[in-house]
Amino acid sequence: MNYMKEPGTRRFLIIISFVVFVLSALIVLLHGDQLLLGDPQKLNNDDVKYIHTARVLLNEGTLVYNSGAEPSAFIMPGLPLILSGFMAVFGQDHGGVIAFRLFQSLLQALSIFPIYYIARYTFNHRAAVIATCITALYLPDYFTSGSVLTEGTYRIIILLLVCAMMIAVHSRKWLWYILVGVLTAAAAYFKPQASLFPCVMLIFWLVYRYSFKEIAKYTFTILAAYIVLLIPWWIRNYLTFGEFILFTSSAGSPFLLGTRIDYQLPPAGFFEAYPQYSPETIYMGADGAAVSKGLDILKYGLSHDPLKYIYHYTIGRFESLYLVPFYLNDIFNISKPLVTFFQKTIVYLGLIGMVWAFAQKLWKPMLPIVLMMAYFTAIHLPFVAMSRYGYPSFVFFACFAGYAIYRVYLFFTRGKSEELEAKRVESRNHHSGIQ
Repeated sequence: MNYMKEPGTRRFLIIISFVVFVLSALIVLLHGDQLLLGDPQKLNNDDVKYIHTARVLLNEGTLVYNSGAEPSAFIMPGLPLILSGFMAVFGQDHGGVIAFRLFQSLLQALSIFPIYYIARYTFNHRAAVIATCITALYLPDYFTSGSVLTEGTYRIIILLLVCAMMIAVHSRKWLWYILVGVLTAAAAYFKPQASLFPCVMLIFWLVYRYSFKEIAKYTFTILAAYIVLLIPWWIRNYLTFGEFILFTSSAGSPFLLGTRIDYQLPPAGFFEAYPQYSPETIYMGADGAAVSKGLDILKYGLSHDPLKYIYHYTIGRFESLYLVPFYLNDIFNISKPLVTFFQKTIVYLGLIGMVWAFAQKLWKPMLPIVLMMAYFTAIHLPFVAMSRYGYPSFVFFACFAGYAIYRVYLFFTRGKSEELEAKRVESRNHHSGIQ
């Protein structure tokens, strides 16, 4: 990674990451449990449920979630495992939870490095610096590091996965493809929807003219590493429930809830067409029953009000995922409307930067982040779409926003020599730094 060997770059990243860690740690220590979304006594939100799950896992050796004292496969075990480890060392009450939050603060600070690397690979140093500064100022990151949710750890795994894929494609080395499989499995232990992300590597392989033999070899390498790391979870589920559970047993409910428009019930005509359902229970249930209900709602909606449902699953999904910040509690009394304005500004700038980059014919170095954004948008279309699920992808809008700001700067300064240098750098940066 030659980028990191540049003294000025290394110094800049160390300073930014240190500042991010200090700010994040201060927020953790000053806000504490004020950032919790639920009540620890009522277990009425994901964060307090995770704390309870980690405590039971540590004391009883049983993974529970919405299941009382009985084992559950409702969630993936990544966060409870890590949190229970901190509880084992620092105590099961505030000590362990605070230590976990400080760990997330460290991860947030370290994420500065892959963010810069990805933006530098895609564009150039100045665009990468701007993108890095944008993310350092992004308040939802500080909310996430202070919360007890999966997003903080999951995001840095995704960032590292994108970096590993970039390097693997150019190096054509087994080790990097093994790492792609390992990081994919690690991401799946937090959110299983990441599991198919390496499929986009087929596009990389075709673009970079891999032979069929190479494609087969590296596909097997990724799958083997992924399967080896998921085997313990599959064994646990089979021994516990007597059946093979690939990931979780809760996928049906998000699909059903994803059919809900503006939190409203289906129209009255739906219940006339499907009398087996009632308004009181339509959005209850999981797995097969939930999927069946969701398909019936979609069938009715697309046949009776197609434009409304098409909008809901396209523009509506985009708005829900990316235009609303994952910022559920105020930090330092900074209100959500201000953060929402910042969020929308960066997303729109990112879209402008994307179009601008395509116009500059940067499609080849753009592939990693464009495919990542496309994949994680598409994978959420059938399910509930909310800011929490769009949060890990915001950083890629920041990369494109950094490029847009950089291009605007060039336009107004009208530095011809700098313009020529920028084009020269952009024409070769998709492979520089990866050796």
